[in-house]
Amino acid sequence: MKLLEERILKDGHVLGENILKVDSFLTHQVDIRLMHKIGEVFAEKFANAGITKVVTIEASGIAPAIYVADKLDVPMIFAKKSKNITMNEGVLTAEVYSFTKKVSNTVSIAGKYLSNEDKVLIIDDFLANGQAAKGLIEIIEQAGAKVEAVGIVIEKSFQDGRGLIEEAGYPVLSLARIERFENGNVIFKEADL
Repeated sequence: MKLLEERILKDGHVLGENILKVDSFLTHQVDIRLMHKIGEVFAEKFANAGITKVVTIEASGIAPAIYVADKLDVPMIFAKKSKNITMNEGVLTAEVYSFTKKVSNTVSIAGKYLSNEDKVLIIDDFLANGQAAKGLIEIIEQAGAKVEAVGIVIEKSFQDGRGLIEEAGYPVLSLARIERFENGNVIFKEADL
């Protein structure tokens, strides 16, 4: 997605060897117009896939997932990183390790929001090592639902997340694919959408 790549080049900041900071438009402050476009692109791709739910993980995946769900006219569910007292029955969980935050979280979704009749599109802000997507797939499968695909806003293709997800049998579709960081610059490879 050319618009997204241009925004990454303009406002993204490379930190170290494998971190891209995009907090001015995606992971902290959200560019609503860009999210509309992201929603349109994913919705167009999956318009005929029979998607019944869009699933993401809090917090930065929520914004793009909402716009995709809105365009597909289906509910959006987000996995919570901490269980609250109102989630007291039928909770589906998975362990997810964050390499960026260097912490492991038990993520949860109330089982009543997923069923074996659901066809799910996972949407997330980043794909790097694939742990968030892997955890969401695990939860969705616990419910007996079917994962149709994993949609990613920004993929760091030089890390092993895509391979992990595709080897498990799930298609990955990314709007922007980063081949590498070079001298503080972002080098893209051809995106899926």
